[in-house]
Amino acid sequence: MYHWSTRGGVIISEINVQVNEQIKDKEVRVISEDGEQLGIMSAEEALAAAEEAGLDLVKIAANANPPVVRIIDFSKYRYEQKRKEKDQKKKQHVIEVKEVRLSPNIDTNDLNTKVSAARKFLEKGDKIKVNLRFRGREMSRMQQSLPILQDFAAQLQDVAQIDKPAKAEGRSLVMILSPKKN
Repeated sequence: MYHWSTRGGVIISEINVQVNEQIKDKEVRVISEDGEQLGIMSAEEALAAAEEAGLDLVKIAANANPPVVRIIDFSKYRYEQKRKEKDQKKKQHVIEVKEVRLSPNIDTNDLNTKVSAARKFLEKGDKIKVNLRFRGREMSRMQQSLPILQDFAAQLQDVAQIDKPAKAEGRSLVMILSPKKN
């Protein structure tokens, strides 16, 4: 995921990387291809050293004073940056919030089915939003339906903890559960 920018430089994942003649700084700190510090020198001298080695001069730390450049093969550097990005994407886990809807007159077997579905979500590492919805005259029995949510949480207490206790939100009672941390 790179492309040549119009202002000079290659963009790798929205990070501007300057290469060879694009480096306009007067002085730079130079690091050789094997990681040895060559010291502070002018950009022209550093570029000459890179060309002598048959490699590229790449600015790796633009905010340092003086900026840090490295003598490396740019295509190899670009490949390694892409690989690092790919590895980081693999390692990150996005926590989703799954919703389980209940009604105030839910049967015991139906509740157990919803609990088992919620258990699977929690074991995968997702959060659960339990939504007990009320329609019409059921609104008058909102407080009497609170034990349904408490029973739901009690059945999952071995794998879940309550992030947000049951609270009325419009025409429903909402409770949020998250997986227990071991």
